[in-house]
Amino acid sequence: MDGIGDVAVGVKRGSDELSMYNSPNSGMSSISDGASNGSDSKKLKVEEAPPSRVLHIRKLPNEASETEVIALGLPFGKVTNILTLKGKNQAFLEMGTEEAAITMVNYYTTVTPHIRNVPVFIQYSNHKELKTDAGNQRTQAVLQAVSAVQSGGSPSSDVQEALAATSSPVLRIIIDNMFYPVTLDVLQQIFSKFGTVMKIITFTKNNQFQALLQFSDPVNAQQAKLALDGQNIYNSCCTLRIDFSKLVNLNVKYNNDKSRDYTRPELPAGDGQPSIDPTVAAAFSKDSNSLLGKIPGALNPLSAAAAAAAAAGRVALAGQTGSSGVLLVSNLNEEMVTPQSLFTLFGVYGDVQRVKILYNKKDSALIQMSDANQAQLAMSHLNGQKMYGKIIRVTLSKHQTVALPRDGLDDQGLTKDYANSPLHRFKKPGSKNFQNIFPPSATLHLSNIPQDVTEDDLRLLFSNAGGTVKAFKFFQDRKMALIQMSTVEEAIQALIDLHNYNMGGNQHLRVSFSKSTI
Repeated sequence: MDGIGDVAVGVKRGSDELSMYNSPNSGMSSISDGASNGSDSKKLKVEEAPPSRVLHIRKLPNEASETEVIALGLPFGKVTNILTLKGKNQAFLEMGTEEAAITMVNYYTTVTPHIRNVPVFIQYSNHKELKTDAGNQRTQAVLQAVSAVQSGGSPSSDVQEALAATSSPVLRIIIDNMFYPVTLDVLQQIFSKFGTVMKIITFTKNNQFQALLQFSDPVNAQQAKLALDGQNIYNSCCTLRIDFSKLVNLNVKYNNDKSRDYTRPELPAGDGQPSIDPTVAAAFSKDSNSLLGKIPGALNPLSAAAAAAAAAGRVALAGQTGSSGVLLVSNLNEEMVTPQSLFTLFGVYGDVQRVKILYNKKDSALIQMSDANQAQLAMSHLNGQKMYGKIIRVTLSKHQTVALPRDGLDDQGLTKDYANSPLHRFKKPGSKNFQNIFPPSATLHLSNIPQDVTEDDLRLLFSNAGGTVKAFKFFQDRKMALIQMSTVEEAIQALIDLHNYNMGGNQHLRVSFSKSTI
């Protein structure tokens, strides 16, 4: 096992446990022995064991070491025992508390754990504790070394080697769905929960915000990657994608808002870059609800108000929004624009409640979103885009609400109330639409496509919307597709015209911007 002897004692007991799992009346009959590919296990009914601090880990790669299995549990609390079943590609991991085990299982049901790039499966064991021979010095040595790391000591050389084999102290971090600014200080605050952050460099590559972050120890980098990869910094956005960097040391020349060496505070700011505004950092650190919460491995969303204000370049703590949910949109094409077209376009970024095209200034409109967070999102994505041939300007309005016309007063249909619209994309809390909010792009994502609709039908439909279809691709199930127009402006127009288009049989096409290209 990679230089770490497997656990000889207790294997018999472990085999008993496995045969118990596989017995038909244990309620755990779906567990395969690791030799099968797992397809047979899907057919059988699984009754999950109740929570236990002992976890059963399956489908381990042949060469997995004990240290790598232990590392899965590290971010969640103390690991008190391990039993590996080499021939079965399985292991049992005992956590110090049941709470730690529950947190770990909950986390890994949303983010599949990997060892050596192989997905592994974790569930509660029917055993409440692992009774392995305490005299098994090898295992105890590994556990003690790992505990030392957790309590701030230094790991023994063999554990360091085993962990270093899978990691460098430098992480490469990519942030997806970045709708709010993520600063160097925010990264430092999140990652320092796992160890001493020495250096950070941030940069933009392929239109994506990326960072290199160096810990003092590769073990801390491994813990941080295990706990944070796939997590959102803010509610439903700013998703962390984390890998180990091939670099083992970062060379930082300047301390400013793009790079920082925490071990060398005397470095110059350089390039005229300002150092990060200390009030920003202070506000983030004061907001106890923001970023990492109490449970290791879980990010608490920053409150929407604080995030919206941060995105607007102000910092506000929860409850001090400083902005309303009403937008002022100007430089509209007054010959073409309608409340419905604004509802559809702005509805990509939030639930539009009311739209009012101004009676005396028909190239301007007020749009009321559900909250300041959504207004901020729409403003950041739509300001400067072209709609009906004109570059629109979007700013936050001083109005708190959009007033409806008084009863009996006809305003020529310039004001519309959409509070009860069935077309709101974000009504359901936790809707997956929150994860699919992208800037306007030439490629559109189509869904809810009827089975009998062909590629030619859709190409024709989108060409008739006044654009040129450059490329098209169905997803496997043909209910969804990507369609690429020749410009972003054409895609915006097609979305306005064809979102909720009736494809027949009361099936309405859903259109949104895509981050993919064909």
